[in-house]
Amino acid sequence: MTIERSVPSVYARLGVRPVIHASGTTTRYGGSRMRPETIDAMREAAQTLVNIDELNEAAGAAIARMLGAEAALVTAGSAAGLVLQAAACIAGDDPSRIARLPDVTGMRHEFVIQRPHRFSYDQSFRVPGGVLVEIGLGRRTMPYELENAIGPATAGVVYLVSPFTSPPGILSFDEVCRIAHARGVPVLVDVASMVPPRENLFRYLRDGADLVIVSGGKGIRGPQSTGILAGRRDLIRAATLNASPNQAIGRAAKTSKEEIVGLVTALELFLAEDEKAEMERYREVCASIVAGLGEVPGIRAVVEQDPVNRVLPHAVLYFEPSWTGPSGRAVQLALAAGNPHIYVQQGPHQGGYFDEIAIDAINLEPGDEAVIVRRLLEELTRR
Repeated sequence: MTIERSVPSVYARLGVRPVIHASGTTTRYGGSRMRPETIDAMREAAQTLVNIDELNEAAGAAIARMLGAEAALVTAGSAAGLVLQAAACIAGDDPSRIARLPDVTGMRHEFVIQRPHRFSYDQSFRVPGGVLVEIGLGRRTMPYELENAIGPATAGVVYLVSPFTSPPGILSFDEVCRIAHARGVPVLVDVASMVPPRENLFRYLRDGADLVIVSGGKGIRGPQSTGILAGRRDLIRAATLNASPNQAIGRAAKTSKEEIVGLVTALELFLAEDEKAEMERYREVCASIVAGLGEVPGIRAVVEQDPVNRVLPHAVLYFEPSWTGPSGRAVQLALAAGNPHIYVQQGPHQGGYFDEIAIDAINLEPGDEAVIVRRLLEELTRR
């Protein structure tokens, strides 16, 4: 079934159709919607030229005050922030070392990471010459493994905070900090996609992280091409010297004056927002999707939220063993190919179900949930 949606003229001229983004805040599908106040601030910033070094310093100071951090830097997205985390720990603020990257001869350049924390973006640590050292099994890491992995070449320990990456048997954040700091090694945290809850902006900095990267788009709803790198003053200084506008390894990941101002504005608005009311809005949308699906034999539809794997409310469809219809993957592809394109999360569930589809409400506009329900029912009942 084709459902007509209005297309903004800027996209219509290019022949690009809008999508219903129900899979979270994925960059591939446009990230998240910026607030009008953020867009206004970026428009104003675009009309005046400034010294970017001065703007970086002022914006970083403003963000650091909001987060209770020693210092902060606006990066060109979270992946760029990971590059700068690594570069700061490898080269520090030494101009000769900064100029040599990714040649790391004679420098600390190893980053220890638990095996379950390997993820799609850890290539960023290798960009400035870093080498990843894995420890642990698939679902278990012992303290001695981290202790033994830290040596003369260790530049940092990487800790990922992301859905479905922290089975109970791995080292906790507190354990990682205790072991790493006892050996004088910094702990680098990636919490890019785990905000909200807003507490994650503060928790890891407060509890021992030396550097934390957070997406400036996604839940904060700033420019999707921005990130927040916050932490120790010396490491932020090193990251800044390795970043644009300097001629360094991070030059290719440039942030504009408009993006920097937009992120500061978005963070101010985000921190002022009522999180309880925000979560309730998402929960209501998810509940309406679950209710709209009714009783489909072999499908169990529920609203889920938890502090680790689904930090926002999700409408989740579990494909029970009795299900005889199309697979979750087939349904996902059919939704994405339709008009409008609808993108949902899909994959095998760790709890033992064969398949699942999950819907994140953060980017849904009023009326989108009805379209999603209609299309799901069409595909689930297709024979």
